[in-house]
Amino acid sequence: MRQPRADELHGDDLVLSYGRTEVVHGVSLHLEPGLVTALIGPNGSGKSTALRALARLHGIDSGTVRIGGHADAKDAASLSAKEFARTVAMLSQSRPHPSGLEVRDVVAYGRHPHRSRFSGFSDDDRSAIARALELTGLAEMADRPVDELSGGELQRVWLATSLAQSTGILLLDEPTNHLDLRYQIETLDLVRDLADHGTALGVVLHDLDHAASVADRVVLLHRGRVHAAGLPQDVLTGENLTEVYGLRIDTVLDADSGRVRVIPRGRHHERPRPAPALDIRAPA
Repeated sequence: MRQPRADELHGDDLVLSYGRTEVVHGVSLHLEPGLVTALIGPNGSGKSTALRALARLHGIDSGTVRIGGHADAKDAASLSAKEFARTVAMLSQSRPHPSGLEVRDVVAYGRHPHRSRFSGFSDDDRSAIARALELTGLAEMADRPVDELSGGELQRVWLATSLAQSTGILLLDEPTNHLDLRYQIETLDLVRDLADHGTALGVVLHDLDHAASVADRVVLLHRGRVHAAGLPQDVLTGENLTEVYGLRIDTVLDADSGRVRVIPRGRHHERPRPAPALDIRAPA
């Protein structure tokens, strides 16, 4: 199967709105092959909107989205829908709920940008679909109707559909949402595997420990602006997180992994827990 082409994606000085309300104010993002860039921030900070703008799913008031290296980057708006979809895939939060289809049929949608209107599936198509099913742990349920799936299983189906596009740039909006612990970790491992094979990834995450574990770069957004950007250990500091999230947050370096661990301090965090009552009565 053809390997996805490595490419870069640039969002430069993006200004984005909903109606007359401006929600993203001059944000710049840069996704490079082989690196995971995590977008984090509170609800309403603009991270999902910025990611959707990179995917041409949200209109841009000003700024540009470009694909390619700095010297030969093209304006993404100049590409046809198919040309863009051969380069950039996105797993979004809002997706249609398919009905009357099997898992394999939904994943096969990811091959649409690579096919002519009336052509059947090529060997490359079939190989890409099989690979996507295998990577997401769906191979054994490929023939199941999607109507029978749980929310977490359906989340994995849409992730597989994005992988089947075989693009060099992958955008994921909360890919661990609805997943149980096992598949959260397996999805993060998959994100790292894809980066290690040259894919450029932009990932919106709410779980800050997940961001610390998977990201090469972190962009912390607050009220539609970049509050901090850089290496995880430089961005995920107690000072930055406390200011942005509005509660005390401490961070420590994990001794085994060397990664940042995030410790939110709620109102009851320091409250001593009563010792459990022991029944010391002698048995009758």
